Amino acid sequence: MRAAMSLKVCIATLEFPPDVGGVGESVHRIAHFLRDLGYEVHIAVFRSEPKAVLSQGPRRAQCLTTEQDGLSVHRLKPPIRSADASKQEMLSDLYFQLCALHRRYSFDVLHAFFLSETGYLFTLLGREYGVPVINSIRGSDIHKHMFSPLLHAQMVWTLENSAWVTFVSRDLQSRAALFAPAIRDKSSAFWNSIDPVRFEHVGDPPVPPLSGTVIGSVGRFRDKKGIEFLLDACGRLLAESLDVTLLLVGDFVPKEAAYWQLEVENAGLGDRLVVTGLLPREQALACYALLDIFVIPSLHDGCPNALLEAMTAGRAIVGTRADAIGEILDHERDALLVPPCDSEALAAALGRLVASPDLRRQLGEAARYKVSEWLAPWIEQQHWSEIYRHVLQQTDAAAHSLPATAVELPLAADH
Repeated sequence: MRAAMSLKVCIATLEFPPDVGGVGESVHRIAHFLRDLGYEVHIAVFRSEPKAVLSQGPRRAQCLTTEQDGLSVHRLKPPIRSADASKQEMLSDLYFQLCALHRRYSFDVLHAFFLSETGYLFTLLGREYGVPVINSIRGSDIHKHMFSPLLHAQMVWTLENSAWVTFVSRDLQSRAALFAPAIRDKSSAFWNSIDPVRFEHVGDPPVPPLSGTVIGSVGRFRDKKGIEFLLDACGRLLAESLDVTLLLVGDFVPKEAAYWQLEVENAGLGDRLVVTGLLPREQALACYALLDIFVIPSLHDGCPNALLEAMTAGRAIVGTRADAIGEILDHERDALLVPPCDSEALAAALGRLVASPDLRRQLGEAARYKVSEWLAPWIEQQHWSEIYRHVLQQTDAAAHSLPATAVELPLAADH
């Protein structure tokens, strides 16, 4: 295998900072791991345009390339030729842009986050040009595709044609293997990591003082987050005359706004519910200081960054046994765990912590110790180093095992 310094990696993602989102944060972290290991790292950021963008008028395809902390970031946009989304060939257009990007840089490894757009296009590109592809599954992509007749076959093909597949929980890995058994021999599961956070340096939270015991959650709230069950649980606590306030640091995704507005109204929490709206990351981090209890009531959720932040902040945590949440947290030792979709069990766990500041402190300290020992950045970087080394060695071995009569043609490249 050639030295990492001579190898070029291209990572495909739907978002990358300054875009807001957990996947973007993870890609940013992993890209820096690879850069520090000596790889030349490129980031291709793209997605099929939503219908709202089509109304903005026609445009040519665009590729804006910038340098960010030693990374080459390529933001791709497909052309808009019609206001009718059904007449657009956006994935096809993006694919040709990716082909042009590869011809220019001749990447040695392609690495995609999310299956349906980035993963599928990168796997197709890798198969066409003979470049190994790593696909990284973060959670919601598998859960969306497994119930979609339109995406199911694409998901299976992408998984089966990957050189390696990574997952952020063992549950996700097992679930994907139900549809693509071949990945059992070419996949691994390991958790996200988190850099140490200096909470004393993030400033003051942009929220006025709150009443009683503050229960909170952080993120972009949507279907998988289970927030309706948290609303129900807090309603039960208030009905029992417990002095609590629910703080949601973030906002509900626009496409589900009507549903969540109805849920909030039906919860009847009144001024005991505070929703901050989307905040810059520093301000969101500052809000952890307000929380007595952090809740992550997800139905499914990969390995959420907010969980790791709450552990780093030393908050008492109530979580569900879903994906990495239930794998990382140890019930009664560093958190309280409840089944997903169970408002009654959630209310009972919260009520127990409201009544016991000592238990809150004990669980918070144990969570902070675990995240520093088990989810340190060097551990995740070591996983990525081993995966890349293995994939590149396999590629080199396959290239050197070609029959003597075979002619190995170079990849097309611009000179």
